[in-house]
Amino acid sequence: MMMLFILLLLVAVYIMLYFISNKKHGKYFESLDQKTYPFKQLLPMGLWLLDSIHYSYTYKYDQQMLMKLSDLYGYKNARYYLKVHWANKLVLVGFAFLFIITITVIMDNVDIPFLIFGLGIIVALFYLLDYEINNKIKKRYLSIQYEFPDFINKLTLLVNAGMTVSRAWEKVVVDNKKDSALYKELQVVLIAVQAGKSEQQAYEAFARRCKIREITKFVSVIIQHLKKGNADLIPTLRLQAIQCWQMRKNVAKRFGEEASTKMLLPMMMMFFAILAIVITPAIMAIAY
Repeated sequence: MMMLFILLLLVAVYIMLYFISNKKHGKYFESLDQKTYPFKQLLPMGLWLLDSIHYSYTYKYDQQMLMKLSDLYGYKNARYYLKVHWANKLVLVGFAFLFIITITVIMDNVDIPFLIFGLGIIVALFYLLDYEINNKIKKRYLSIQYEFPDFINKLTLLVNAGMTVSRAWEKVVVDNKKDSALYKELQVVLIAVQAGKSEQQAYEAFARRCKIREITKFVSVIIQHLKKGNADLIPTLRLQAIQCWQMRKNVAKRFGEEASTKMLLPMMMMFFAILAIVITPAIMAIAY
């Protein structure tokens, strides 16, 4: 009876928090994608709780997360997504806690092993979103490494045809139809240069955001060309393109290994299903 009362009280608190938080922070999360954040409508609850305890976002964990989110969403948007990240965590943990209380009421018995298991779920959910962020960053780097050789090949061909680096860069970006991490970064460079930023600064910022050795080398060659008018630009770019294709092969190999790993679980499930089909008649024959 006590657990039922606690459950009803928690539900009432959740409903109250929902209306209070949406009144204050309802529009803060409107720009988020519903598919990426399925609990988008409930995120104001998490932000309201963070504001209530005056959370400062200045701890070591927050600084590390800010750096990761800067890689994904850019430095200007990193703090916003840090708040989204924390709000999402609190909402998921709150749902997990409410679920555990509900199961406890249904069981009508406080089972210590179940409570320990429930606590483990809450802790796991708390760190699950961190794992997702790390996974997104890993996929972003692999995507950039996979597509960069194609970009540098196109740029080299256009520069060899007589275009300047900036004009060739613009043409590759404008003609591109892909919505990928690399071309988003290339688009940022193009917009920065068109807004009046120097090419050198824009290219250096591009290398810092990508944090990939091959791109850093490429940017160094381009900047040297801008400063000194390097006559060996085309041969140097061709050599880098060859080296980058080796990088692409390595990335493709990693994608293949990950695909093989993902296939392992369905294969194991099929194996156990076949095993059950073969063994069940024998067990039934023995039983009867």
